[in-house]
Amino acid sequence: MRGRTLCVVLMLGSCAMSQGPSAPPSPAGFVIARHSFIDVGPPNDFYELIFVRQATSGSLVRKVTLIPPTDRCYGPATAEVTEAVIDEKVADLLGKTDPCAIPERELRRELKRCKNCLIFSGENVAMQVQCGSRIRIIRSDILDRDMFDPAPKTPEHTSWTMHLLARVDQATGPGVLDRPLFPIDAQKDGPAAGSTNLQDVASGKYDELFKDAPDKPSDLYRAAQVPPITPSVRLLSAAPTQPETFGLPGYPPLAKLAKIEGMVSFTVGVKEDGSTKDFSVESGHPMLRPAVQDAVEHWKFPTAATGQTVRAVVQFATNCPAK
Repeated sequence: MRGRTLCVVLMLGSCAMSQGPSAPPSPAGFVIARHSFIDVGPPNDFYELIFVRQATSGSLVRKVTLIPPTDRCYGPATAEVTEAVIDEKVADLLGKTDPCAIPERELRRELKRCKNCLIFSGENVAMQVQCGSRIRIIRSDILDRDMFDPAPKTPEHTSWTMHLLARVDQATGPGVLDRPLFPIDAQKDGPAAGSTNLQDVASGKYDELFKDAPDKPSDLYRAAQVPPITPSVRLLSAAPTQPETFGLPGYPPLAKLAKIEGMVSFTVGVKEDGSTKDFSVESGHPMLRPAVQDAVEHWKFPTAATGQTVRAVVQFATNCPAK
């Protein structure tokens, strides 16, 4: 009789356990804020917000990259958006690690691992994830030795974060530290303003994820909406004959970055078919001259000007106001 009673008790206990609270579902998405910093620049700081959510087939990833201004005229703040679909579901991207289950004490221990280290570059990362009814922020610091040393001894959760970011970067393009330091004339169109993510960025919703960074994403996004100053190139004069068709030279990128401007004065001969010959510079900055010569080679004059020597002046202006 006692054996039967014990059996019933055990069965009831097992039934009660099976009806207990279930584990919270795996996150259906997350947001990663990455502040990258480097001792070569400017810029020295870069900001990315990475939005990942479950899609019909895999995961949809949207990356918003914000770069502070480097020059008040020709190095404005920039905002870029890239999107990609990854074949893996969100749960597959997270792997065996449940971000909602990582003990807080382990995260704090990893953040304290290098208090007195000399750090020249790295990434401060904050992951925002919905854990049941609460939102959790998981912070980790990726040090330069984690990225560049052959045996960095990166702790477990920081290493997991690095692998997750590498998978996202593989789909959306390289992270900011893997880009060229000096992308000359790489200006892109700004992001479309209608996106919900971008509206949230502009409103300051994600500023707290970058709480120790020198810039706020909301400020950078608004600054990136201001059109940059455009340099100008003009043909001031051409005598005794004006060209019938002519293209103006482009502003040399290095000259623009160095704020070199001024006039280039030159002479050019006219052939029987109206094309040019014997280009010769009279005055002008050496960094501006080659662009003028390249443009003038394609000019056309009236055939009536055959044999003439035309003296012309092209003006380069940065249009950057004086301090």
